[in-house]
Amino acid sequence: MIDFSKAIEELNSYKGSEKKKTLIYNNVRYLVKFPDPIREKNRNISYINNAFSEYIGSNIFKIIGFEAQNTLLGTYTYNGKEKIVCACEDFTNGNHVLYEFENLALSANPDKKIDTELSDIMEVIEEIKNLTQINLILIDNIREKFRDMFIIDSLIGNTDRHNGNWGLLVNARSSGAKFSPIYDCGSCLNPMLEDEQIEKINETELKNLAINCYSCVKENGKKINYITYIKSTKNNECNNAINRVFEKINIDKINNFIEGIHCMSTIRKEFYKKIIYIRYEILTDVYNKLNKV
Repeated sequence: MIDFSKAIEELNSYKGSEKKKTLIYNNVRYLVKFPDPIREKNRNISYINNAFSEYIGSNIFKIIGFEAQNTLLGTYTYNGKEKIVCACEDFTNGNHVLYEFENLALSANPDKKIDTELSDIMEVIEEIKNLTQINLILIDNIREKFRDMFIIDSLIGNTDRHNGNWGLLVNARSSGAKFSPIYDCGSCLNPMLEDEQIEKINETELKNLAINCYSCVKENGKKINYITYIKSTKNNECNNAINRVFEKINIDKINNFIEGIHCMSTIRKEFYKKIIYIRYEILTDVYNKLNKV
């Protein structure tokens, strides 16, 4: 594994909840995320597996064919303690600027504060198309890309796809704007569960974990349950997204990728593969229903 302790450090300018450093490794800038010690009421969690979640989530998006942030697993030694970290390559530079959706929403409608209500998100996406005053040239169909991302977030159980971790990547020279590479997947795959907890989960509890997973996106003020929403087939845009992405999901490739992560326990590998497969089977049923297979 890469030892990021030897990388060149810069002042950190990245935001977010995790502890992080900005490091230069092989002349590439990385945001390096650290596992956080967290204290909750009646709980003392000394290690969060967000590095694994970040790495696996981003790579599952890549396996399925999305443009996603390059990520590397490595170690970092601080005060004599070695920690597993995830290094996330910075895909911005002087020519390519990331505009997160929460900032785009302010530009599109400065009179309205946008939360993660689905109808508001779709309204802003439509308004973004009309930002001709800044000569924005949309290359992608943003509505479709957002829906596609939602389907894969449901597969990996991403509970924190808020308005500050997706957006548009704009070419500063041409003003061409495309859906940004997928980034910030550290809240997928139940990172708060430690191996000792995973080992005690039975099949019924595992299925409940897979199904009772909620998106940050809301409908009528309530967070959307991924599985309930997708199984209802009530939204044609969501149905179309399933048809676009389902056949690109290669579950064997995903399983082989997870199996190849040598620094992760067998218990955790099996947990990830099983919980993803439960959701994959549900997506399979919905896809077959939509196509009357």
